[in-house]
Amino acid sequence: MRKVFVILCAFFVNEMFVVNACAATVPTGAILALKQEVVRHLKDEPASLDPINAVGLTEAQVQRDLFEGLTIEDEHGRPIPGVAQSWRTEDNRVWIFTLRDNAKWSNGEKVTATDFVYSWQRLVDPKNLSPFAWYASLASIENAQKIIDGKLAPSELGVTALDEKTLKVTLERPVSYFPSLTTNFSLYPVPRHSIEKYGAEWIKVGNLVGNGAFVLKDRVVNEKIVLTPNPYYWDHENTVLTKVTFVPINHESHATKRYLAGDIDITESFPKNLYHKLMKDIPNEVYIPDQLGTYYYAFNTQSGPTKDIRVRKALAMAIDRKIITEKVLGTGEKVANHFTPDVTANFTPEPTIYDEYNQDELDSQAKILLAAAGYGPHNPLTLSLLYNNSENHQKIAIAVASMWKKKLGVKVELRNQEWKTYIDSRNSGDFDVIRASWVGDYNEPSTFLSLLGSKHAGNISKYQNKQYDEVLALSSMAIDTNERNGLYNRAEQIIAEDAPIAPIYQYTNGRLIKPWLKGYPIENPEDVAYSHTLYILKH
Repeated sequence: MRKVFVILCAFFVNEMFVVNACAATVPTGAILALKQEVVRHLKDEPASLDPINAVGLTEAQVQRDLFEGLTIEDEHGRPIPGVAQSWRTEDNRVWIFTLRDNAKWSNGEKVTATDFVYSWQRLVDPKNLSPFAWYASLASIENAQKIIDGKLAPSELGVTALDEKTLKVTLERPVSYFPSLTTNFSLYPVPRHSIEKYGAEWIKVGNLVGNGAFVLKDRVVNEKIVLTPNPYYWDHENTVLTKVTFVPINHESHATKRYLAGDIDITESFPKNLYHKLMKDIPNEVYIPDQLGTYYYAFNTQSGPTKDIRVRKALAMAIDRKIITEKVLGTGEKVANHFTPDVTANFTPEPTIYDEYNQDELDSQAKILLAAAGYGPHNPLTLSLLYNNSENHQKIAIAVASMWKKKLGVKVELRNQEWKTYIDSRNSGDFDVIRASWVGDYNEPSTFLSLLGSKHAGNISKYQNKQYDEVLALSSMAIDTNERNGLYNRAEQIIAEDAPIAPIYQYTNGRLIKPWLKGYPIENPEDVAYSHTLYILKH
């Protein structure tokens, strides 16, 4: 039987107001402020505004306003129409997307199916070296991995424009949640005409053409990124904000000070040591819902002392995660005894060694393992721990280094770097241990577990395990939910056994939001937010 999905905008009605899940939803009777300008905090300066050159959430926050994919997310993280007004499939392997008649670029030209073909081929083209090329392979788009590996031409990618409005996507296996995957920024369409005209300069102010709700008005590196509404956006009439300013501040205390001074309307985070004071002073402005993300340390599995599995396991075991979550952080974070967060859909975790032993028992095993690796009082282990600038990262690094020193006699050199330098060090493998985190690109365990696959570009540890790859491959083919969950748990067991990473805690989406700023989807577990849904009440 053919499965047909036609989702226009979801409307929910109650006695107070009508909610349109696709746009800013102002309650009936609400009085808007005359000035609809928002200042949003970014944790770092974006590495690039080009969707294929994004490296993480910092870039995604801005790109979600400048571009739009086939689907977008509602306030709960469910896929709803973006550029595509509907989609259908007969077998979950071949998907047909029908584009909106009124989907346009910010220069007024129509967005077509051919634009998606060009953009997705550009993503996987190995000459472009996209940090997110792996996403097309993870989504199982036909021939994606072969193209990335240089074995086929980009034109062989399983995406075809049947006509101006119809896009056909062929997958290598059935993926029932494929529409959810198309919300990711790596699959955004980009304007071929602009890229061919300006080359690498196409993302600059005055050159950048997007199809999102906003356009790039101004940019001063490390100071601000200013956006204004795109008059050609298909849902422009429901855009309330007249200006969005993103401010990159990598020190949470500085961002919080500016928030409290009224310079910022919403922060990406806040210093954990201020949590109790903030809850006392401005409790209605503090938000900490669970988030689909895990904070972890990655070990260099290819060189240095952490190449030895015994060293990695010892270091992972000696981290007292309860102290990190309750004492160092203390804002509702959960201990991460496995990589995949508890809030992940279709995942029921089974116990790992971190659940089966108490901390004293883990510490004892860690000492035995490190001694077996040849380290002890007369030959102490020396290593570096790299993290990008942030008070929280620093506090955690200091705490972990202290644990390793006290329990195992390890001498730790703490290295902190600005975001771009940190990314360079991460990509070149210039670390022994490195702070990392992952927030799911979609709500399913594979978004986390695939990260440690041997061919995954996001595999910071450069971990290689044939058995692990085979388990992931089997899980990708499994149709039965219980079978797939069992395979996901087997993958988690392998991670615990080999310790390419040390999961530390599961994220909460901690941030500060002014009481007059409304429309932020605080319950979205992936923390996907579009400025198009925001508005400001009179205050």
